[in-house]
Amino acid sequence: MPSAPALPTSERPGTRAQRDSGPRPAPARAALLRSLGHHLSAHAFLIGAVLCFSLFSWYPMVREFLLAFQRTEDGRTTWAGWENLRTVLADPAFWQAWRGTLLFTGLALVLGFAVPFVVALVINEFRHAQAYLRLLVYLPVMLPPVASVLLFKYLYDPGHGLFNTVLAALGLPEQQWLQDPDTAMLSVVIAATWMNMGGATLIYLAALQSVPGELYEAAELDGAGLLRKIWHVTVPQTRLVLSLMLLMQIIATMQVFTEPFLLTNGAGPEGATTTVVYLIYQYAFNFNDYGAAAALGLLLLVLLSGFSAAYVRLSRTAEDA
Repeated sequence: MPSAPALPTSERPGTRAQRDSGPRPAPARAALLRSLGHHLSAHAFLIGAVLCFSLFSWYPMVREFLLAFQRTEDGRTTWAGWENLRTVLADPAFWQAWRGTLLFTGLALVLGFAVPFVVALVINEFRHAQAYLRLLVYLPVMLPPVASVLLFKYLYDPGHGLFNTVLAALGLPEQQWLQDPDTAMLSVVIAATWMNMGGATLIYLAALQSVPGELYEAAELDGAGLLRKIWHVTVPQTRLVLSLMLLMQIIATMQVFTEPFLLTNGAGPEGATTTVVYLIYQYAFNFNDYGAAAALGLLLLVLLSGFSAAYVRLSRTAEDA
């Protein structure tokens, strides 16, 4: 009787099991392990970010809040209640610092908020060399702030500075830019605008390039000129970006310190460039009164937080209307 044909090796019973090194996990279990490993990695990165943010942002805020109601003498810390706040309010430099800060903010909104938008409008009209112009505008932001401020301090020099040289060439009277109380703050604002306008210009330019070209074509067919197209097309289409940049501009300018500190040694002529943050620096590092410095910083925090909340509320009301 003929024997049955031999089966191929790959089809013999038990051969696959013999080749396996061990039991294989079920598909559901393998998917669960992969998902668990993925989530553990994500949570590890998230926990690290939260710890860093807590250490460098939340802890200083909580510490400042506590210092505002404490007083340290001879290495002993005691609760002072509202004493630090009363000390700050009774200081004549307090109101002078707020006047200087509000003046800087107002001038910075006229220059630092409007000039980058106008520059972005001009760059957006170019069809060529936009990359070069963006680099040229953003270049001051890449320079160290101290180097930029010292450059302007040289330009403002009353003896051989570039600005007075240009004025003399035009037959105009030379100015004591940083030594005159009437021009000191404006000089600081001009320097700060040149240093920081690059980032805002690029943000405005990105917003402008997202505006549909059909809207400008329709405006031209209706006979709209350049200013009317900007007012009725560009501004409404970029309103969200403009609102956000306005809020960030106010918050940043209310905390100005570097420019007046390096250009006019902080206070400036007759205290013309004194700001709130500079007064905080004075309390902490010149008077060694950390409680008063923390109290003034807390006042600034409350003011900016209240302004931000009111601004957001009004923005939402305007959008719902």
